[in-house]
Amino acid sequence: MGITVGQPAPEFTLKDQNQQEIKLADFRGKRNVVLMFYPLDWSPVCTNEHACMVNDMKNFEQLDAVVLGLSVDSVWSHKAFADKLSIKYSLLADFHPRGAVASQYGMYLADKGITGRAIAIINKAGNIAWFKQYDIPQQPDIKEVAAALAGVK
Repeated sequence: MGITVGQPAPEFTLKDQNQQEIKLADFRGKRNVVLMFYPLDWSPVCTNEHACMVNDMKNFEQLDAVVLGLSVDSVWSHKAFADKLSIKYSLLADFHPRGAVASQYGMYLADKGITGRAIAIINKAGNIAWFKQYDIPQQPDIKEVAAALAGVK
């Protein structure tokens, strides 16, 4: 089951690469959230996607958004991946139970055991303001995401 624009974003609490608990509710009323679902750390397309996001982070910060990456990888894989790519935003480990949060967003691919590729923009009210799914080998256009974010009220 997928999500639709306008509905409340499913709540979650997950650990990031620094073992910090990140709660979606902590951003409500404060910042927009760009939630990047991606299949796996270290894959070529995911690596390029995150490299583009790292390069464009100032733009997302100016648009009053926090970026969160989410995949089924462990916190340890996320830590090594973040260190290698100089990722400063949180990479969330949807590791156990595997894909539980991604499933709430319709993004866990149980037959493959990975997270699908999508980006959700969650507004300050906690609702899905924009959502786009991508094929696994397709790299999201980060500029398109920034443009969508710029239109979020």
